[in-house]
Amino acid sequence: DEFISSPPRKTVRFGGTLTEILLKYEKGDTTDFELLKHQLSDPDIKDAQIINWLHEFRASVAYLTKELEQLVKILLKLPWLRRSREVVEEYLGFLGNLVSAQTVHLRPCLQMIVSQFVPPRITIREDDVDISDSDDDDENISENFDTCHRALQTVAGYVPSTPQFLMPILVEFFPFINKSERTLECYVHNLLRVTVYLPTLRLQILELIIEKLLKLDVSTPQQDIEDAEEAANNSASEEKSTEEGLFDMEEDEDRTGNKVVSPSLERMAHPLAERLDILMTILFAYIKDVCHVDGKLDISNTKDLYRDLVSVFDKLILPTHASCHVQYFMFYICSFKLGLAEAFLDHLWKKLQDPNNPSVIRQTAGSYIGSFLARAKFIPVVTVKACLDLLVNWLHKYIDNQDTGTNAYCDVALHGPFYSTCQAVFYTLIFRHKQLLDGNLRKGLSYLQSLNFERIVMCQLNPLKICIPSVVNLFAAITRKYQLVFCYTIIERNNRQFIPVVRSGTGGDLVQTCTNPLDSFFPFDPYILKRSKKTIDPMYQFWEELSAEDLENLKKPIKKGTSEDEDDDFLKGETPQNDGVVEITPNSYESNTRSPVSSIGSPADCYVPFPL
Repeated sequence: DEFISSPPRKTVRFGGTLTEILLKYEKGDTTDFELLKHQLSDPDIKDAQIINWLHEFRASVAYLTKELEQLVKILLKLPWLRRSREVVEEYLGFLGNLVSAQTVHLRPCLQMIVSQFVPPRITIREDDVDISDSDDDDENISENFDTCHRALQTVAGYVPSTPQFLMPILVEFFPFINKSERTLECYVHNLLRVTVYLPTLRLQILELIIEKLLKLDVSTPQQDIEDAEEAANNSASEEKSTEEGLFDMEEDEDRTGNKVVSPSLERMAHPLAERLDILMTILFAYIKDVCHVDGKLDISNTKDLYRDLVSVFDKLILPTHASCHVQYFMFYICSFKLGLAEAFLDHLWKKLQDPNNPSVIRQTAGSYIGSFLARAKFIPVVTVKACLDLLVNWLHKYIDNQDTGTNAYCDVALHGPFYSTCQAVFYTLIFRHKQLLDGNLRKGLSYLQSLNFERIVMCQLNPLKICIPSVVNLFAAITRKYQLVFCYTIIERNNRQFIPVVRSGTGGDLVQTCTNPLDSFFPFDPYILKRSKKTIDPMYQFWEELSAEDLENLKKPIKKGTSEDEDDDFLKGETPQNDGVVEITPNSYESNTRSPVSSIGSPADCYVPFPL
């Protein structure tokens, strides 16, 4: 009775050992081979059966050639990760034997491992619709990831060329940005873990991650994020006031408690901003962990990572116009040691002054220098002064060279880097003038007078006409207060003039105007992602309100070409928005191309009368 009622053991060998089955298959007898495939594909296969089969396969890897690719695919689909320790160890041994004997299967093995870098999917059915989501309830997910990395290290140990085969697979398996936050978080975290034991891939992996982050960043303009937050706050306020108006009954409270889950204070209302926030938090944590050993800064590790990040910055960040958050990875690593911040400034300075670089790159480098000097608390005044000396001396030399030439007139296309540098200097002075004058006012004023702002402002290139009005206004107010230069006569004259921008195209030349011809932006404007901003805020210089007198001086002279809203935006520590300027890099305008999307850091278009 016992024999009849017990199920047959599934370790039966069809036609003998595995070797015999494979030899039969080579001779054309496929019966046992098909039964073998069927048994390996059984969803109810037991641990003991997997171990028995893997043990035999390890001894027969020489037979698993390219012709048996289908069988290998079935083996790679075995549910080994969520099994006993014995199964895991046997499977890792099998992987090692397989790739060392048959490197033709390296790619499928790597694909199998990388596919486990995200949580398993579960299907939830609601109203006859399948909703797929991440299985976040899996308690063993961390342990599974550890096992995956062991598997990858095992394969890499047997096949030295693993990194070059692995990288395209990491790119291929990167989840789409509309996947769940958990899926993206796990995948990025696992990619960064790979860099620890395959350091040759670190630069490429960082490049891949930052490229994806950048796509998220430019897909979520700052204004959209702020609008979503405002809408969510209004909705929460209305919900709260409605609940307060209800009778305080336990039943109602329970019912609302079950149905309405109050959103976490740290959660971003905008879904893409939420993903970006989580991934930036991971990136910051990775940078900190790599650079610190036992809580202390490791100079060698930090320098190596800095070089990789600067390389990614040059390739991806610098050519991208108006990203809001991703560039802060440079801000963060530079905060670890002053030498890094100075190296970054020197790097940007070389980009700016090199005439062989495209004008757009030079202008963007200027924007980064100004924004970095203004916003980084960890940069001391002595470094700010050294940078101002470099920038201002370059401006004076540029003016000297133009005085004798035929191009000594106001033109963004010809002098873009000059205007970008002027704006960087003005912006730095706006944020740092109190520190520059602190302690010894006479000495500070003497230093500022030595910069000879008057010559820069009064030159024929007329930088006040090109720089963003909100920056010009504040610069004018500060320089007037300390009697460094009187800008208002020039500003008023500029306001009476029309700023033509000629855009050539198939329909002929089109003349339009713009109060931000440089289409410049400030890369280190306030960081607004809730979780990751905790890392940045302690080292970030927020805008401090000017006195009532300074505000009055600021608003009085300029009535045209800028609105009070722009001034207010700047004073709140935000860069004014541009609702109409073309969202492309300067000096590469195309006719009739007007982007409806805001271009961060650009005031709204403004038209002023053309002088007769």
